[in-house]
Amino acid sequence: MSPRTTPPFRADHVGSLLRPPELRRARDDFAAGNITAGELRNAEDAAIRDAVALQQDVGLRSVTDGEFRRHSWHMDFIYQIGGIEKVPGHLLSRFRNADGTIEFTPDAIHVSRRVSMDKTIFGDDFAFLQSIAGDSVPKLTIPAPSMVHYRSGLSAVIDQSVYPDPEEFWSDVSAAYAEEVRRLGEQGCTYLQIDDTSLAYLNDPAQREYIAERGEDAEHMHLRYISLINDAVKDKPAGMTIATHMCRGNYRSSWVASGGYDFVAEAMFSELDVDGFFMEYDDERSGGFEPLRFVPAGKQIVLGLVTTKRPELESKDELKRRIDEAATYAPLDQLCLSGQCGFSSTVEGNSLTRDEEIAKLRLIVETAREVWG
Repeated sequence: MSPRTTPPFRADHVGSLLRPPELRRARDDFAAGNITAGELRNAEDAAIRDAVALQQDVGLRSVTDGEFRRHSWHMDFIYQIGGIEKVPGHLLSRFRNADGTIEFTPDAIHVSRRVSMDKTIFGDDFAFLQSIAGDSVPKLTIPAPSMVHYRSGLSAVIDQSVYPDPEEFWSDVSAAYAEEVRRLGEQGCTYLQIDDTSLAYLNDPAQREYIAERGEDAEHMHLRYISLINDAVKDKPAGMTIATHMCRGNYRSSWVASGGYDFVAEAMFSELDVDGFFMEYDDERSGGFEPLRFVPAGKQIVLGLVTTKRPELESKDELKRRIDEAATYAPLDQLCLSGQCGFSSTVEGNSLTRDEEIAKLRLIVETAREVWG
């Protein structure tokens, strides 16, 4: 079986990497007013060059900037969408891990005018990555349009005077994202990843109960989100690969939701118009591989079998066994391998060292090479 020449690659990765200590110090210095924005960007540039070299050294075909210019994987994007403002949060977020619960109240969003895409968000950041990627394929990660809505719901997000008809809000969000995709295509982006935790969260009955309690249609929300993404990517440029990544929460080695992909799988695989699916599959919270039976021909499944939450290194034999198991439901030629999520969805990062992160990435590359050639 031959390696893939277009993304997703047999050995791939979700995107975010652990922030180096010197970059975190620079961010703190900037927040304290001790360095300028230009000096911070220079520190980011240097860290990103090292991150790209790291990805290339371990043998990855695609490279990201590690999301080093972001504090949060999604909110740094969402707050730049036209019409969306940051407001103080009031909903408590609970992430769980083996030691207990991490609680925090992040900032929230408010839509103060009609939603629009007034600029290419992360455009300058991606241009820098393109300039240093060399022979590697530069990948950009952005949050899915569902993330504008999922956590708070329509009543908390939109002002009724702006959107008396909520359907116009959905239409404007998808149109804004479609404009972002168009602009990125003009910039030469050939690999775009749309990160969507909501489609994984909705498999958890507790999360569907949360949606229902705020008066929304929990049983069909995944169909709304699928339609939202489809409208955003329907005019994607020729030559651009679009993948989506799904996980159940990834903050300081902690998680939010549990449950296999059974609730969303049939609709997601048959209707979501993307080229590849990065799927969290690192522990029992992800369920079994049975939902992969719905994967149609031509779609790639990137099995997130290597955890980014814990430092312990998986065995190649166990990874190969799990790949073989997945291949009983979807053809081996349609499968790839990655980490279950990024290593640092927020600036704090997961509980691993840089060396442990590198070992995980090398394991992905070496295992994929032995399985697929």
